[in-house]
Amino acid sequence: MNSFPLKIVTPDGLAYDGQAEQLTVRTTTGDIGILAGHINCVAPLGMGPCTVIAEGQRRTAACIGGMLSMVGGKATLVCTTFEWADQIDVERVLASEKKAQKILSDKSSSDTDIRLAEARLKRALVRKSVANRPM
Repeated sequence: MNSFPLKIVTPDGLAYDGQAEQLTVRTTTGDIGILAGHINCVAPLGMGPCTVIAEGQRRTAACIGGMLSMVGGKATLVCTTFEWADQIDVERVLASEKKAQKILSDKSSSDTDIRLAEARLKRALVRKSVANRPM
């Protein structure tokens, strides 16, 4: 299968820099699959799983926010958060989920606290689903 250059960067640094045969990532309007020869495109990233197939091996990550750029045959993901499934701290995810649910169930929570808790819960659920997904 043909490959293309893929670079995945976050505020914490470089998460991936190499060749890939396939990239699947969640945008704000749905999932997009990238193969070698894909047309040029730019898309905002949503919250969801990201799958990279390189050298016949599939790796999955939690990808939250950022931009996808496919220009001139080169793909770049600039992500707010990107965690490979095997690096996700499940205990931390469960604690974050529990904290968000506590705020959401508290009748005295402010509108701001509720919006922040909803976002926290969504991030936790994405990370938990990716961590529990078979490779």
